[in-house]
Amino acid sequence: MNYPFWDIPVGYGILMAVIAVVHVFISHFAIGGGLYLVVTEQRARKRNDLKTLGFLEKLSRFFVLVTLVAGTLTGVGIWFIIGLLNPAATEALIHNYVWGWATEWTFFVVEITAALIYYYGWKTMAPAAHATVGWIYFIFAWLSLVIINGIITFMLTPGRWLVTGDFWDGFFNPTYWPSLVLRTGVCLMLAGLYALLVAARYEASDFKARTVRNTITWALVGLVITLLAQTWYWRAIPAAITSQAVASMRTPMDALRYARWLAGAIAILLALSWLLGRRVPTMVALVLLALGVAWFGAFESFRESVRKPYVITGYIYGNGVEVARTKQYQQDGYLAAIAYRSGNDGADLFRHACRSCHTLDGYKPLRPAFAGADRAFIAAIIRSAHLLRGNMPPFLGTAAEADQIAGYLSQQIDSRPLEQICQEHGWDLGRQAYALRCGKCHQPGTASDKSKSFAGLGADDLSGLLETSASLGDGMPEFTGDAAERAALVAYLQTLGKQ
Repeated sequence: MNYPFWDIPVGYGILMAVIAVVHVFISHFAIGGGLYLVVTEQRARKRNDLKTLGFLEKLSRFFVLVTLVAGTLTGVGIWFIIGLLNPAATEALIHNYVWGWATEWTFFVVEITAALIYYYGWKTMAPAAHATVGWIYFIFAWLSLVIINGIITFMLTPGRWLVTGDFWDGFFNPTYWPSLVLRTGVCLMLAGLYALLVAARYEASDFKARTVRNTITWALVGLVITLLAQTWYWRAIPAAITSQAVASMRTPMDALRYARWLAGAIAILLALSWLLGRRVPTMVALVLLALGVAWFGAFESFRESVRKPYVITGYIYGNGVEVARTKQYQQDGYLAAIAYRSGNDGADLFRHACRSCHTLDGYKPLRPAFAGADRAFIAAIIRSAHLLRGNMPPFLGTAAEADQIAGYLSQQIDSRPLEQICQEHGWDLGRQAYALRCGKCHQPGTASDKSKSFAGLGADDLSGLLETSASLGDGMPEFTGDAAERAALVAYLQTLGKQ
């Protein structure tokens, strides 16, 4: 809250994903591709295989362009974006891992220097010296991953660092080793997928068949390592995080499910490409590369979202609020801590408490979510944010500040009666009312489903429950809908009870 707020219409999650997924894809390909180039080069030189050496020289040209130019630009882009999206978390990472970042940047300088020498040395360097430069490139590229992996995994599982504050306790955290093995497997898989794309463009020949199957071997080995390490990674995450995700967090679990489907699709297409051999078309290789990018996107989505409500678990919430200052915020409120204010307190509070995850109309939109609600209901939901589905951070401000946010949101939404907004009646109106009034916590078919408690209750009983809803449990809001909405909701609850 000590920084000006960067307010743009694009959802922060979408913006970060677009830049980060491209960068991590390129950076992992840079590591695996470097190993593929030098290993395959040494094998080709032993056999005096000039065709393969020509293939590798062609491969290395685009490899250098992608890894050095696109990789560097997107890497700078990530620093730029995270500093704007969550400056408090970025500050914490810099303060705790400044020497880690410095070490990684040193490795990166050696890496890019070796990559340039390797590419330009195909015809000017002795074979042994050229291979040595290739190994230097790969080793320092992988060492960059060794460093960055410690900082990335720290954000999900800081482990004993929360108690000791020790650099190494945070660096070698519970998910460090499974993540390092997983990402190394991804490096091998992506190297094989990209080399397959280049090989697929050759005309049908024995050379193409041999090269295609060699690249597929790399991709399959990497895929197997990745999937085994992913299971290890899941088990290394503290049970409190994974159980919460399984119970109430749809985003990371959907992402994990998509990653499994995508891995299966990659395995099937690789097997098909092996059978095709010399006849593998470029389109199949392009689809495989796209699936590889999609898999990485799904995994990164899981990794980023499973740690909610934190951006650094146990240390900073996703909205940049420091856990250690909880009592201060509860006593003094958020406004006292907001250094840069616009003059609209409701808007400022919304930006700092909610905007990191929610937009009005785009990513996780609040305008449709609260359509038909009134200010009192919205304020009650804000005060109980930590009880909602999706593992949201708690609202630590004062009750008056929750009301100010509700006042701001009530000016942005359609506050007409729900019946007029959705133009529905009876059961359909009840379903809409349930989504507005109840579904933010109680989703049918999940651990928070309360449908069984409605079994055997009549309309009068259910109406009485709505009358006293604010006293039924911690954080339950008062029912503030009109008579038509109440009747429709009661009818819908009766249906749930019968089911």
